[in-house]
Amino acid sequence: MHTAQVRVRYAETDQMGVVYHAEYLVYCEIGRTEMVRALGLPYAEMERQGVMLAVTEANLRFHAAARYDDLLLIETHLTDVRSRRISFEYLIRNAATQARLVSVRTQLVALDAGSRPTAIPPRLRELLESGRDQDR
Repeated sequence: MHTAQVRVRYAETDQMGVVYHAEYLVYCEIGRTEMVRALGLPYAEMERQGVMLAVTEANLRFHAAARYDDLLLIETHLTDVRSRRISFEYLIRNAATQARLVSVRTQLVALDAGSRPTAIPPRLRELLESGRDQDR
């Protein structure tokens, strides 16, 4: 598991000061990219190697609301690595109260420079699998 933090900005909230639901996908991207960086490969380097990761599926379950200026914890778990597909689970919590805010699952597919599905290169797959194995 990898944990990242983000503070809710005013622009991410609605008129009531509550985080707009689509922002949670941005928070998941922060968690995912920071986890991959912690494994030793920044996303930018992966893209320079010709591999892009595109979200093909996202499932969010809302438990409670985050509000402007809350500090959030984004717990990211790499749950599955296949030849072309990677799956993550996230738990977003309020850092001060530890309250569970949102549970998320995403699935990503590897794409080549022409946006066609492609196999994840062996070195990258090994790196990702090592992150999954650390979660067990």
